[in-house]
Amino acid sequence: MTERRVRVRFAPSPTGALHIGGVRTALYNYLFARQHGGDLIFRIEDTDSNRFVPGAEEYILESFKWLGIPFDEGVSFGGNHGPYRQSERREIYKKYVQVLLDAGKAYIAFDTPEELEAKRAEIANFQYDASTRMQMRNSLTLSKEEVDALIAAGKQYVVRFKIEPNEDVHINDLIRGEVVINSSILDDKVLYKSADELPTYHLANIVDDHLMEVSHVIRGEEWLPSAPLHVLLYRAFGWADSMPAFAHLPLLLKPEGNGKLSKRDGDRLGFPVFPLEWHDPKTGDVSSGYRESGYLPEAVINFLALLGWNPGNDQELMSMDELVKLFDLSHCSKSGAKFDYKKGIWFNHEYIMMKPDEEIAALFRPVLKTNGIDADRYSDEFLTKVVSLVKGRVNFVKELWEQTRFFFVAPEAYAEKDVKKRWSEDTPRIMNELMDVLRGMDDFSSKPSEDIVIGWITERGYHMGNVMNAFRLSVVGECKGPHMFDITELIGKEETLARIQRAIETLK
Repeated sequence: MTERRVRVRFAPSPTGALHIGGVRTALYNYLFARQHGGDLIFRIEDTDSNRFVPGAEEYILESFKWLGIPFDEGVSFGGNHGPYRQSERREIYKKYVQVLLDAGKAYIAFDTPEELEAKRAEIANFQYDASTRMQMRNSLTLSKEEVDALIAAGKQYVVRFKIEPNEDVHINDLIRGEVVINSSILDDKVLYKSADELPTYHLANIVDDHLMEVSHVIRGEEWLPSAPLHVLLYRAFGWADSMPAFAHLPLLLKPEGNGKLSKRDGDRLGFPVFPLEWHDPKTGDVSSGYRESGYLPEAVINFLALLGWNPGNDQELMSMDELVKLFDLSHCSKSGAKFDYKKGIWFNHEYIMMKPDEEIAALFRPVLKTNGIDADRYSDEFLTKVVSLVKGRVNFVKELWEQTRFFFVAPEAYAEKDVKKRWSEDTPRIMNELMDVLRGMDDFSSKPSEDIVIGWITERGYHMGNVMNAFRLSVVGECKGPHMFDITELIGKEETLARIQRAIETLK
């Protein structure tokens, strides 16, 4: 018998923006599928029609496109196991609901919300299960004629799974080992609602995973309590032999570690929890995204991969290909992972440093335009040189502007603290002398310029720090920036002289 082909799925609900925890789940599924030469399926679980949000599905797809996580089949990708949108699979689910009813594994319940509320008031910690189901209005307590008459009269009903009590359900979790839960703590879950003719998540999820030949279900820890119900459903359908293996991933926790990461944590501490900026069509609220905040997709992937998993060594920086080779579910943590957003910033810095200067320069062009600079005036070569001088000082491409502004705009004001410290009565005279030295240079490139100026300062017996800082203050507007002669080489002789002249005239 040949080994089963690895097939995994990511199945979000289109109820809003994609949470970063969902991105991590999709990433782990992708890494697992690629490592085993398998398939990654994109399925939309939209059985809860009341929570559907327009634009959410497109948002999710765009997020994965930006992140570089491709799917092999599913919604918008095609494939042989469709349709991949649950709302388009109604007739399939109805068929399998009937299978369970015919086998006596499920039953029809007509209890109204008011009747259920009354029962909750009557019985403390009420649960619809083996101990209470015979007190309720369902096909186990009503005759077939009564049931048929109620359905014919258009009475709304649900189909509930009939769970037998006192059975230990064993789940062999690939991360947590054997998990045993007694069936008595489970209620008779609703599997289907006549009101919208749609199944609940539990039934749709099992039927879809079986029909789509899913081999491994890798999902968040919050689904662990549902796992025994899912195992019982596989058995009820007679699919136990082809049931997928389960792996329940650790939760992403607040940065402080106390509780599950939420959007409010991001708002409170100033970091995104969504991959892309999200405009909520219902409230009009805008939530920040990693893309718009200036994160590189590779950095986000690397950062997320290490939240709840480790490669078994101290390596932190890994490309997607390296992650595919190293990923192992047995190295996933059982406990939740603190969301260290500051580490995410560190990763972004590291990826900026690793990227070629030319690539960062191309990303910098739109930033210049945002700041009112005609970026088209500058060659790729010029921008690449500018970037090479300062990229080690930034965590985000947008921060390059503050570090490079003086390459594009002459200073109009001068830092007061630097003027006080570095501009004295003698400075204008010395700067005029420096201008004469600079005018006499034939080669204005960095090293020759530096040699001549340093030689002149030494020969005149001037204080090196005072002269060089006054020079920098004149050209940059404050005493900061990369190597002085790298700056002057790039802005050129005329601009350098003009800036020194303006400083002399301004700082009288």
